[in-house]
Amino acid sequence: MQKIIKNGTLITASDTFQADILIEGEQIKAIGADLHSPGLEVIDATGKLILPGGVDPHTHFDLPMFGTVSSDDHYTGHKAAAFGGTTTVMDFVPQTGDDAGGLQADLAAWRAKADPKAAIDFGFHMNITHFDEKIAAEIPFLVEVGITTLKVFTAYNHRLRLGDGEIFQVMRIAKEHGMLTMLHAENGDIIEVLVAEALAAGHTAPEWHARTRPAWGAVESALRAFSIAAQTEAPLYLVHMNAGGEVDMLHYARERGLPVMGETCPQYLFFSEDDLRRPDGAKWICSPPMRSAADNARLWEGLEDSIIQTVGTDHCPFFFDGTQPIIYEGQPIAIPGKELGAADFTKIPNGLPGVGDRLPVLWSTAVNPGRLTPNQFVALTSTNPAKIFGLYPRKGALVPGADADLVIWDPQRKVKFGVAMSQQRTDYNLYEGWELTGYPEKVFLRGHLIVDGEQWLGQPGMGQFLKRKPGAEVL
Repeated sequence: MQKIIKNGTLITASDTFQADILIEGEQIKAIGADLHSPGLEVIDATGKLILPGGVDPHTHFDLPMFGTVSSDDHYTGHKAAAFGGTTTVMDFVPQTGDDAGGLQADLAAWRAKADPKAAIDFGFHMNITHFDEKIAAEIPFLVEVGITTLKVFTAYNHRLRLGDGEIFQVMRIAKEHGMLTMLHAENGDIIEVLVAEALAAGHTAPEWHARTRPAWGAVESALRAFSIAAQTEAPLYLVHMNAGGEVDMLHYARERGLPVMGETCPQYLFFSEDDLRRPDGAKWICSPPMRSAADNARLWEGLEDSIIQTVGTDHCPFFFDGTQPIIYEGQPIAIPGKELGAADFTKIPNGLPGVGDRLPVLWSTAVNPGRLTPNQFVALTSTNPAKIFGLYPRKGALVPGADADLVIWDPQRKVKFGVAMSQQRTDYNLYEGWELTGYPEKVFLRGHLIVDGEQWLGQPGMGQFLKRKPGAEVL
């Protein structure tokens, strides 16, 4: 199977240039001017941009929470990602704490969920939420099966949180085996106190989700994590940065030569605690929560100044009203969602849709007004995560030998965005009614056309599990 994409402008993390792309099988065969080969399918990209497929480093599909489950699974979420120009996603394997099976059983269970449904390529991070000698001995097995990242938490006491000493030990093991530790930074002890006080005082509205998870807890937890990175000399990746002070702490640590990196998400660039005070404020409930306009601004600065390395989504959607079905692929579906916490913010499932929104929203709000260059956009949403998570240059690159994960991007296309376009399997969209300029026209996964305008050509099971390499780059 060969095809040529002609007359497009290629956008990489470092360069912008006009060239043709020859695809042979599932890989890029050649890139150059005036490529020709008789009898091949020719796709004309005149006036269009060609980007490497997006790599979303932070998603949660089919995740059980609060007696329900996130509404996108490894098919529907992958499909939504593809419509938004993303061709690779990274999900998290929950640690069940089952001593009999251990991490191997946890991984097998998540592969059984994902493999038959996957519509784009995917990899896994492993949550480490319980730590003992047995788990310590088992972690190296993950490298053998292509999982090179571990996630730890400083919040969710008695459920997900590890103590600082345990995080220290996890990071030492990770360093020894060329792995990367990812960290969710909040202060679980203070959150517990504030939640108990809020409920005792009858404060149950969505805004109290944010008010009981102070930004200072994220800031001090981030610096504490960076100090552990310094003491272990191990790389650390701070997930879903949401507070301006976290940018300051990351900058401070990187200036001192620590191997630390950070990720933010679109929701933390555009929304604030004020959105939780809306009548439909539960739509904006996620953890960590929205902060302030000043935090939004500092996070933007972190992206513009290359303090932050990636933009993920933390995609974990729930229905706003799971009692009312939506039509998805011609069938009605309803999944219990945020209405479960109508009378108590602590029972609102924590999570938002976003995997299909990331690229179109960022292009319109960051590239079009000149806040980010097109090259920075590609770096943050594709190339950098591919490098950090051991997938480059197979993913995130427009070079011969890379997977032909390509997006033909129409920079002039205007759309009125929202739930109808986003393809995410839920009943709302954070960006409902936003006027966007610039949108994917065609999306290829390993050379296969899976999105053609409004047409879905992908299939469950065509996505491949990506075995990743240890010792990945620290940017």
